[in-house]
Amino acid sequence: MTSALHPQASASNLQTGARVALLGLAINVLLASAKIIAGLLGNAYVLIADGIESTLDIAGSIVIWGGLKFAARPPDATHPYGHGKAEPIAAVVVSMGVLAAALGLAIQSVRALFLPHHAPAPFTLVVLIVAVVVKEVLYRYVIRFGRNVESTAVQTDAWHHRTDALTSIAAFVGISVSVIGGATWQSADNWAALFACALIGANGYRLLRPALSEIMDTAPQSEFVDFVRNAARSVPGVIEIDKCLVRKMGLDFYVDLHVGVSGNISVREGHHIAHQVKAAIQQTDARIADVLVHIEPAQG
Repeated sequence: MTSALHPQASASNLQTGARVALLGLAINVLLASAKIIAGLLGNAYVLIADGIESTLDIAGSIVIWGGLKFAARPPDATHPYGHGKAEPIAAVVVSMGVLAAALGLAIQSVRALFLPHHAPAPFTLVVLIVAVVVKEVLYRYVIRFGRNVESTAVQTDAWHHRTDALTSIAAFVGISVSVIGGATWQSADNWAALFACALIGANGYRLLRPALSEIMDTAPQSEFVDFVRNAARSVPGVIEIDKCLVRKMGLDFYVDLHVGVSGNISVREGHHIAHQVKAAIQQTDARIADVLVHIEPAQG
């Protein structure tokens, strides 16, 4: 892919990511409604908690969708590097919501341990089986797309689906123990809810770290930087590479490069080498949106 086509490809990936988030939103609405209604009718507190977590996923999908739509906007006078930072910002907002949900559900689960309640109804297990299957399938679909385009927000949305599947499994175990064990094990669903909260919190932290790293312009993996350096070195006239700074902006990468050339060449020749270096780097990876090349005389 040439650099001229890259902005359209990046915008297309962001738009596709937004549609994926909308798909997750629609499924979350259906599952959250089914869980909460079944939990209320079947006296299953853990299922109600699971439904609330799915409801928070709805809000998360809306935030992810909005962030991706905003990130897909082209550069303008006030945002010359584009709007890509909206993507990790959306991931941070959703991750913080996940952590807050885990804390709130944990508090409610602990309180419920000390309150008398009836054993959950067996039919609630059917709802959880369906939820686990649907969420795991959705997770695999979304995470594959998110990894292909290296979207932090889409991968965050995918792990929401996996987290929902894990909480549903915990709910299934808790309700099963409560139903089979009788009165002695009636609080098993509350303990399962606490376990689900721990899973939600752990995944919230796991999702927050890469999003914060991207906002802070953390350098990508060293293999990527070496890849850029090697592409620049392959250009005739390049003697050495001094500095090579790479940062991620949404789905794109921006490179700042200091290239050492012979001090005896003309400005025009140096300018020509700079263009060749930029073209060589962009041709090796379509995600590199722009390369700023600084030409300087090589040491010695």
